[in-house]
Amino acid sequence: MSKRLFISHSWSYSERYLAMVTLLNNRPYFDYTNYSVPEAKAFGLMANAEMKEQLRNQIRPVNCVIIIGGMWTNHSDWIQFEMDFAKSIGKPILGVRPRSARVMPTAVVAASTQVVNWNADSIVAGIRALS
Repeated sequence: MSKRLFISHSWSYSERYLAMVTLLNNRPYFDYTNYSVPEAKAFGLMANAEMKEQLRNQIRPVNCVIIIGGMWTNHSDWIQFEMDFAKSIGKPILGVRPRSARVMPTAVVAASTQVVNWNADSIVAGIRALS
């Protein structure tokens, strides 16, 4: 059964997002639909209220929200908004500890239903357990 995922990211840090998509795409026996908008399809300039509605529309239909816990998440109001909105509508959040990261942002740990290491087996098992 295909999983519907929202992979949180900042277009300024899209290499981590692309690495996550590649990891999931290369995972045998795992089918998913990605509801996030990659940098290549980035929205044009819009008001904050419009951007929030775009993000809500991406998150509402998913089974699981994935937050890659790089320290940049501490500085992103948008990622905090995504975590807050996901929690408010009961969507599980899978926090993913980046490779070789020793510290996860407190906000990500607090919002996450589960935290896993950056490894295909752990991430897929986490998605399956939460959705």
